[in-house]
Amino acid sequence: MNPYDLVLPLIRCLEPERAHRLTMRALSVGLGPVQRAADDPVLATRVFGLDFPNALGLAAGFDKNAEAWRALLRMGFGFVEIGSVTPRPQAGNPRPRLFRLAADEAVINRMGFNNDGMEAAARNLAGQRRGIVGVNIGKNKETEDPVADYVACARRLGPLADYMVVNVSSPNTPGLRALQDKGQLTAIIDAVSAVLSETCPDGAPPLLVKIAPDLTPRDCEDIAQVAMEGPVAGLIVSNTTIDRPLSLKSLSRSESGGLSGKPLFEPSTRLLSHMYALTAGKLPLIGVGGISSGRDAYEKIRAGASLFQLYTAFVYQGPVLVNRIKGELAALLREDGFDKVESAVGADHP
Repeated sequence: MNPYDLVLPLIRCLEPERAHRLTMRALSVGLGPVQRAADDPVLATRVFGLDFPNALGLAAGFDKNAEAWRALLRMGFGFVEIGSVTPRPQAGNPRPRLFRLAADEAVINRMGFNNDGMEAAARNLAGQRRGIVGVNIGKNKETEDPVADYVACARRLGPLADYMVVNVSSPNTPGLRALQDKGQLTAIIDAVSAVLSETCPDGAPPLLVKIAPDLTPRDCEDIAQVAMEGPVAGLIVSNTTIDRPLSLKSLSRSESGGLSGKPLFEPSTRLLSHMYALTAGKLPLIGVGGISSGRDAYEKIRAGASLFQLYTAFVYQGPVLVNRIKGELAALLREDGFDKVESAVGADHP
């Protein structure tokens, strides 16, 4: 038996946020499994001008302060996204703010961008590294000028990022999702892009935007237009949802916040497919939401994802899930005659 099969049930007996903190401490000091074998070559892919050893990433929210990315890369993730990071440290929303919905293989969180601020993240990202680390940035809750917050984070963290993500889609910071409005989103993207070019003379990191799954059709069209016409390298589809499917069974289903996990798979994949169509397959997409198997990952890829990310399933199933998904995905790609991930991207579209 894998030792983590014994540890996980014990961790899940703890209050969710305490369990997460304990996990982060262990990973930050180097405790964690290490992938010994090289990835199957069919999983390697090149996106945003970056070479990924495999298309599986860990989504933002797990390693908020860039404390454990080294251990997570050694575990076998093809890339890790840290954050969301805000300019100033902030405590986030009052506890309790993290709820397991075990019967639904889901989580509800209303964390509120709790993090130690951009200076702490910068210290933790400094130095040489192997592997791809993205930096997800947001605004402080009390800020009156959101553009200034995104610019500040980009200026400080851009030189340390392999790619940078503008997060305007968390449901847990008041007014944040309104920044997906065409005019406000354009202002943020243009300002962040300008400061990245200024502070990264050897080449600015690719700039991505993370969007919500609860967008109107007009919102989707506007975001696609902004992304296609501006300096956006790709979109992350999607963040957590404020929707509550009637199928939810867990007692915590009525808690406010963003819902992630298995119930998010279908709506996030529909949105992914829609955004792929709106951008005519010309803009790389990262698929996020409800992935818990190689089959789920393969569906995201066929719907239009060039890369994909986990979070909630990783919390429930632990490190063993990483290699399991990669193995299942490699088998599915070969079964359908694909010799590389990018050949399958968007395969379900005419």
